[in-house]
Amino acid sequence: MRKNRKSFYVSIVFTLATIFIKPLLNKFVSFESELLSFIKDYSYILIIVGGTWFVIELIARLKVLLLRQYDMNQENNLESRKVYTQINLLEKIANFIVILFGIGLILLSFDKIRELGIGLFASAGVAGIILGLSAQKIMGTLLAGIQIAITQPFRIEDAVVVEGEWGWIEEINLTYVVVRIWDKRRLVLPSTYFLDKPFQNWTRNSADIIGTVFLYTDYNVPFDALRAELTKLLEGTDLWDRKVNVLQVTDSKEFSVEIRILVSAKNSPTAWDLRVLIREKMIAFIQNNYPESLPKTRVELKDKKPLGADNMPALAS
Repeated sequence: MRKNRKSFYVSIVFTLATIFIKPLLNKFVSFESELLSFIKDYSYILIIVGGTWFVIELIARLKVLLLRQYDMNQENNLESRKVYTQINLLEKIANFIVILFGIGLILLSFDKIRELGIGLFASAGVAGIILGLSAQKIMGTLLAGIQIAITQPFRIEDAVVVEGEWGWIEEINLTYVVVRIWDKRRLVLPSTYFLDKPFQNWTRNSADIIGTVFLYTDYNVPFDALRAELTKLLEGTDLWDRKVNVLQVTDSKEFSVEIRILVSAKNSPTAWDLRVLIREKMIAFIQNNYPESLPKTRVELKDKKPLGADNMPALAS
């Protein structure tokens, strides 16, 4: 915040200095030099640069003031994440337009390329430039970033599964998106990726999430005892949000049955910790109380004639 405030004031001072530099030089500097002549003749370029810088810093300042009203650290931060995503992307779009406008004004200031500047702003117009360049890959990526800002298929800190990796949306830029993987790696993807390929968003509508745990046991396991133990474990931990507590037999295989446990938590990191805890404790419960119910492979040997003295092989003499 202090850094933003300092750069904002510096941009104001620089812009004011560029506005008054030519009158001050004409009034107080009596000698002529090539450098002073160049500064006098092209002082308006400095004014454009200073004005562009000031507008960019003003946008950043307004963004900080707007985001003060929203807390990203609260548990139910869906509205905050939505606003953060919109404001951050709108800031990048506004900065892009301001810089493009400033470059166009600088082009208009040179006689040799005035025709190019006029073509940019009078003939085709800024909208025409964007539409004309949208076929290019870079502009396609920029437009994809703008589309993400408007439609919001995901927001900052949404839990997603992308390219087989599970993580959180850390940055949303005009041309690329950064996904923070659970093991602290960063997955950087172009904005167009999220418009062209499917991905999973676990927290689009709410932060709470349902976690799944699968267990594989023998057929003789007592399901009611497992349900009672699951309830006991959930009631004894703060990770559970007390909404979902389900144990179901979802499949029966040749040598084992598949048990699916559904539990809920307030957000995806908590759900991960809860799943790990429940899996560990339920396996330990089966090991300690029903070890005969662990998965096993049975082999049954049957012989119609029992082995006895009459059918013993004769020993060689």
